[in-house]
Amino acid sequence: MESHQLVRYFEFNGVRLPDINSTLSVEEIRAAYAHQYPDIATATITGPEAVGDKLRYLFSRAVEIRGAFAFFFRVGFQAFSL
Repeated sequence: MESHQLVRYFEFNGVRLPDINSTLSVEEIRAAYAHQYPDIATATITGPEAVGDKLRYLFSRAVEIRGAFAFFFRVGFQAFSL
């Protein structure tokens, strides 16, 4: 029986991001990539998911509920103002 460490990688918005340092936590990796991809700072993290011999972590953009509601139901933002 053999064992080996799985390599991890990250995906954000369809872009595959390599693991810049395997000793960093997933949150630290997200903070490091936030300089290049500002939306990643508020992204949710899912994973790890085994894909072949690698571990994939997925960063998903946070969705603004108010904006989505207004888009789908054609309600202006003024209707939500208090």
